[in-house]
Amino acid sequence: MPDGGARWACRAVRGLRRGSRLVQQLSQRHCPNCQGLARAQWLVDRRAELLPVPYFHVVFTVPAPIAAIALQNKALVYDILFKAASETIRVIGADPRHLGAETGMIAILHTWGQTLTHHPHVLCIVPGGGLGPDGGWVACRPGFFLPVHVLSRFYRRLFLERLTAASDAGDLTFFGDLSALREPAAFARYLAPSYDIEWVVYAKRPFGGARQVLEYLGRYTHRVAIANGRLLACDDGAVRFRWKDYRASNKSKAMTLDAGEFMRRFLMHVLPKGFRRIRHFGFLANARRAQKLAKIRAALDIAEPPLGAEPADYRERYATLTGKRIDICPCCGGRMVDLGPLPRPSKPRHSTQRCDTS
Repeated sequence: MPDGGARWACRAVRGLRRGSRLVQQLSQRHCPNCQGLARAQWLVDRRAELLPVPYFHVVFTVPAPIAAIALQNKALVYDILFKAASETIRVIGADPRHLGAETGMIAILHTWGQTLTHHPHVLCIVPGGGLGPDGGWVACRPGFFLPVHVLSRFYRRLFLERLTAASDAGDLTFFGDLSALREPAAFARYLAPSYDIEWVVYAKRPFGGARQVLEYLGRYTHRVAIANGRLLACDDGAVRFRWKDYRASNKSKAMTLDAGEFMRRFLMHVLPKGFRRIRHFGFLANARRAQKLAKIRAALDIAEPPLGAEPADYRERYATLTGKRIDICPCCGGRMVDLGPLPRPSKPRHSTQRCDTS
């Protein structure tokens, strides 16, 4: 995996020449070293969208039996997770008995626990309010967004309805211990207990402001299952890493796994190719974001954010995003000069001598 050295810098330069939209393509999103540049560019893009309102952190999870189905049907079930979570906040937020406004949110998929177990959940960053029917801003109650028990039950119903529809359409695949679920009757029996248990949806206290939101997003948006800083040792076919035990007052502990088991756990969290693990909904959805945010700023009587100066070239963009310069010599500290592209060597012409054997 890249270690931030010359090879990574060269890849960054080539991509930055083509503009910020390709920054994501430079990095392998499951590598703990490749996400810095993509995260920096994403945060720059989000900074202009922040509003001077409280932000809430809402988390949607699934029970263990549903997580087992998700592991064998990642793209489909993770997509259901996103859609059920976003529709829950949209519908409950639009209800006049609660907020009565159009909400917006950023949703981020995480699939791991501290010990790399499979624990799919969606983290949602939600502004505390929304656009009312008259185009004005409707603020939520101080320190309170939406009732969690209402969110939980509505989310459970939406999720199970979509999952059952996928099964009826034959879109789910099962193997191993879940092979029996290919039969509709067995699938219905497997799913039945999930209708009766409480699904965990919880909302954390609101962020202090825009700065705290960005700090949080910077830590969690482009994370992978385990960061290099948690790896302690890799010796004799075993991997030792640090983990946080939330049940023991967040005490830091160490775990040792066989290398094969460690890789199995890590690879459980590799997403299907092209799957988007960060999504925007409501008035923050990509299609209507600029128009909706303009209405909200007008309703809140705040000025449009100033447009930042576009970097002159890829060197300045890289420096703006990372705080480091790639045109400074690491040996002498002098500014390197661009002399132009190196000429490609001409291909040698091979002689085509014929051998006459007549």
